[in-house]
Amino acid sequence: MVMTDLEATGWRTSDRAKAAVQLMAGWVALLWLLEGIDHVTGHELDAYGIVARDPDSFGGILAAPFLHFGFGHVASNSVPLLIFGFVAALGGIRRFLAVCALIIVADGIGVWLISPSNSITAGASGLVFGLFGYLVVRGFVERKPLGIAVGLTIAALWGGSILMGISPTNTTVSWQGHLVGLAAGVGAAFLFRPTRRPAALTP
Repeated sequence: MVMTDLEATGWRTSDRAKAAVQLMAGWVALLWLLEGIDHVTGHELDAYGIVARDPDSFGGILAAPFLHFGFGHVASNSVPLLIFGFVAALGGIRRFLAVCALIIVADGIGVWLISPSNSITAGASGLVFGLFGYLVVRGFVERKPLGIAVGLTIAALWGGSILMGISPTNTTVSWQGHLVGLAAGVGAAFLFRPTRRPAALTP
């Protein structure tokens, strides 16, 4: 008998889907809660974003993806984060969290280094762009037809918006954060690709 990776971990597809839904619903709810707190405190949380090349704001690398500049800002990130996060988390929660951690840290450092001086950057869009890059190339890296189909579908639906978001001519967003996040997501697809386990056979 051949044991698949899914059977080895004891997770059914329905279990993974349920866990992915719960995780992403909670994640997005947290973003809205934090923006609500920011609103009632007179936007005091905005100061915890990333200020380019300011040593005192280096801690904002971890805080910035959870903070936004208004409800419109968090709303624009919520839907793609829900969708991309859910699809990515179906491949395993632990791997998904590792991918997110890499994207958040790499993107935050990139923003801190190359964003315009004295600019404050916050928002989940760097993570969104990173998950987009991760999902688009993951299937090709793992050589899985379903993953390739998912990646091509996501590229077809959101590719135009992604290209606009990384354009240096778009001064209304942090294209630096988007670009670094996208690159980090592509790198994560290679770094966190699963190792192939030898098939377990029984007589």
